[in-house]
Amino acid sequence: MKKYQVSIRFEMDEKFMKAIPEHRAYINELIEAGTIDHYVVTMESQRSWITFSANSKSEVEEMLKKSPIYRYWTYEIEELYVVDGHQYRLPALQFN
Repeated sequence: MKKYQVSIRFEMDEKFMKAIPEHRAYINELIEAGTIDHYVVTMESQRSWITFSANSKSEVEEMLKKSPIYRYWTYEIEELYVVDGHQYRLPALQFN
């Protein structure tokens, strides 16, 4: 399975805000299924970043289209070459 980074720009209105709970439920499902590794949103610049595990860009795009706020987005999908960080490491051994 490959990793993909989605960079999203969005614009908000009242309908957008009303759709947030349904969107969050969908994102939570994908996180619980292990499909989304990271989901980050900043309201300051109205941007979001999502790291997906998927077989292809088209698979990622199909998942994005299922979000109730999809029509508010402009986005780019990029395949990642290196993904590393604390959560990808084994826990440190602690000897008693």
